[in-house]
Amino acid sequence: MHDADLLHEREYVAGLYARLDELREEKREQLAQVRRAGAVGTMQNVSERDAFAALYEDRLAQLDAVDDRLVFGRLDLDSGEAQYIGRIGLSTTDLQRLMVDWRAPEAGHFYQATAFDRQGVRRRRHLILQGRDVKAIEDDVLDASMLTDSDSLQGEGALLAALNSKRTGRMSDIVGTIQSEQDRIIRSSISGALVVQGGPGTGKTAVALHRAAYLLYTHRDRLKSAGVLLVGPSSSFMNYIERVLPSLGETGVVMASLGRLMPGIHAVPEADPDVAALKGKLDMAEVVANAVANRQRTPAKDSILEVDSRKLTLTVRQVRRARDKARATGKPHNEARVTFVKILLRELTEQLTEIVEASNIGNNADRSYLAEDVRSARDVRIMLNLCWMPMTPEKLVSELFSKPAILEACTPHLTPEQRALLLRPADAPWTEADVPLLDEAAELLGELDPAAGRGLAQQEHDRARDLANAKQTLANMEAMGVDVLMTAEELAEQNQEREARLTAAERATSDRSWAFGHIVVDEAQELSPMQWRLLVRRCPLKSFTIVGDIAQTSSSAGANSWQSALAPSFGDRWQLEELTVNYRTPSQIAEAAVRMANRAGLVVSAPKAVREGKWAPIVDRVDPDGIVDRLVAVLPDELEALDGGLLAVIADGGLLPRAASALRGIYGHRVGSGAGSYSQDIVVISPREAKGLEFDGVVVLEPAAMLNHEHAKVGDLYVAMTRPTQRLRLIAAAPLPAGIER
Repeated sequence: MHDADLLHEREYVAGLYARLDELREEKREQLAQVRRAGAVGTMQNVSERDAFAALYEDRLAQLDAVDDRLVFGRLDLDSGEAQYIGRIGLSTTDLQRLMVDWRAPEAGHFYQATAFDRQGVRRRRHLILQGRDVKAIEDDVLDASMLTDSDSLQGEGALLAALNSKRTGRMSDIVGTIQSEQDRIIRSSISGALVVQGGPGTGKTAVALHRAAYLLYTHRDRLKSAGVLLVGPSSSFMNYIERVLPSLGETGVVMASLGRLMPGIHAVPEADPDVAALKGKLDMAEVVANAVANRQRTPAKDSILEVDSRKLTLTVRQVRRARDKARATGKPHNEARVTFVKILLRELTEQLTEIVEASNIGNNADRSYLAEDVRSARDVRIMLNLCWMPMTPEKLVSELFSKPAILEACTPHLTPEQRALLLRPADAPWTEADVPLLDEAAELLGELDPAAGRGLAQQEHDRARDLANAKQTLANMEAMGVDVLMTAEELAEQNQEREARLTAAERATSDRSWAFGHIVVDEAQELSPMQWRLLVRRCPLKSFTIVGDIAQTSSSAGANSWQSALAPSFGDRWQLEELTVNYRTPSQIAEAAVRMANRAGLVVSAPKAVREGKWAPIVDRVDPDGIVDRLVAVLPDELEALDGGLLAVIADGGLLPRAASALRGIYGHRVGSGAGSYSQDIVVISPREAKGLEFDGVVVLEPAAMLNHEHAKVGDLYVAMTRPTQRLRLIAAAPLPAGIER
């Protein structure tokens, strides 16, 4: 029976791949035809051509991304129907369903059905593929009447095979092995903020990514145009996970690290934890507001301005009155400046007119040129800028931290020592802690050129015309039987004149004021209050999936509890879900990490490990100068034990470059370090860079340094110890932190 079943599944899966190839070829030919047509004809014709091209390109990208493990499951139902579950939905040309999309409601039974709650499922079958071939099948028989004496309940084979497979340096999806508690969270309501707390190895990141794909599928009308933002702790982390969403059938999610959330800014990590902590406090919002107000000044005394050889007086009272009226508009700084300038130019023009008329008694000549004389006078321009300088966010924040007088004026609540920490050269690189401050400044300053808003009526007229054309285009497409996957608003945006067609994700990346429909935050425990303030501004609906583990907080600006982290932005409008099973870390290693954390005074969740590994943690004690030498000596044993698996060497401080240099001298190009190096056999990284990643084996250098460093938390060592899926080794000169060894 097993051989017959396996043969049947191979034939069926071959048919699914044949249908996938057929659809690909169909879309390629349709796209080629559209491109051959060229941009000719009426505006309506061009609009329709672009709409078809966008449709075919998006569909091709989806079809190309799901080739690996296209189908992974089958449900045998009480009705006698067999449903195949895969990465996307597939049907025949006459709309007979061949495979159900894993995100569809009926596919939920594949993850949720149990022998106690069958949900109409008699048997769940896991299809284990290698390439396009079915290599094995695993059955969970939920209906006892299907069992015979020769039947065996397997069930966990697919999961354990995935857990024991070698790491590749890139994250893989878990769509074929999602467990019940994970699936329940993935399919939770989109409303409000959902916090997913989970210890190491519980699949938090995988759940977050699958939830993003599920929400885009289920709420496509709402999210297709607004988009979903996925925020991670670092660029290396984003590189690690970048292939998962396309493999799940989604290609339009905006993925950004915290340092890339301000368009045009590529921020680096903040080197000093004390500085990061200061900049992360909510008080900094008031500091930025003070910096903006500091650029709205009144002179100490009345000023004499020369306009065309005539002397005009600008009084302190006039400036103060114009400033108060401009502020009363409630507009951002650069936009309110128009009101300020307009008032003072009018008053100075009136003063100049009185002088001219007094010197030309009885002359009624046109005086309209006087307004331009005042506007263009050098003294007037200088004085107006000194009183109300137009600013960019970059210039405002740069001057705040590089000019001691401005910093002191804007931070009355800080001590001299704290101000000294914040001071830096004007050309210093932007850091991740600066990004929320730049965003706050942009919000308060507004557009640098308020005149950019002129012609708004014409813009609205053009948009109305484009929208009408788009609606007619989509109606024509539907009449031709084309399945339309975009709205008229999206099509109108795509057909605006531009050098290249931009997706919603690309537009969102370049637009600071873009409002997303949903935001997923991974490693959320690391975010500062100011970073939360930035993210909530990006999603006014406050629809969030927040994923993390408080015990792994290593940032000095990070959270000690979800309540303290979220209360300022969400109040009590969030709910907590907890993942309780550790799928990654072998039980011996997980237990040692938990014991260490508990002995260090940290209360951590201890998710139950699903498997026991081959090795308990290995500890090498060496002399203070022998850590790197010992690493070099034991590395061949580690590589042999892992049999081609991915090995990480995790170190902090000066040990990091020393270890990388020593290993490169022996293993050459097989050694990588820092962001983007995870495809090498051996990776040398810090605990911060390792956050969220996983490796077959890990060697931790001087664990006590990660625990006792002045600014670190227990989270650094806890993170390092919980990265391996197979083997952990610790090389220590200082006394080993308590709890690691029994």
